[in-house]
Amino acid sequence: MENLKAFALICTLTPSPDESSSDLMASHILGKLKEQGVTTSSARVVDHNVAPGVQIDMGNGDEWPQLRQQILDADIFLLCTPIWVGHMCSLAQRVFERLDADLSSTDDEGRPIMYNRVALTAVVGNEDGAHHVTAEMHQGLNDIGFTVAAQGGVYWVGEAMQTVDFKDLDEVPDPVASTISSMATNAVHLAKSLKVAPYPAP
Repeated sequence: MENLKAFALICTLTPSPDESSSDLMASHILGKLKEQGVTTSSARVVDHNVAPGVQIDMGNGDEWPQLRQQILDADIFLLCTPIWVGHMCSLAQRVFERLDADLSSTDDEGRPIMYNRVALTAVVGNEDGAHHVTAEMHQGLNDIGFTVAAQGGVYWVGEAMQTVDFKDLDEVPDPVASTISSMATNAVHLAKSLKVAPYPAP
């Protein structure tokens, strides 16, 4: 079996190369996947011209089609977002709006085009709302056709009304590190299983 590929789409509002908690969280997860032989890559949505809309290609320099192709080329898709005012950030919402076009896209066998891909999520913030955001992301990804791995979401949320971010920590807290390890292991197992036994055609 050829090596699995993972692609992380990071929805930080901070352009590269500035530090980002979402980017740091993604790097920890991708690092664990690399340890299991997975080839990884990532992109920050904010670094690309992703137009608003619900079509695969909105034209006029829209760069979503290139990001979408990287999702299609991957076996494992990781979506990371910060929390702002209790919700996933605007760029994460835009990703879901753009993925909406693929509700009607199918592969060569007539299956939804995102079938047989594993989804993982990561959420960071310094306020409450991680479970709410994770639930929305998992439901949306499942609707689009991704298979969410068991315990496929990880989050870190700092103390409310404080200024410490995930990137400010000296080390990854043990519960977060343990969850990252488990979700990576589960994602690789599931992706390998879907390679051997993909979902049946309708």
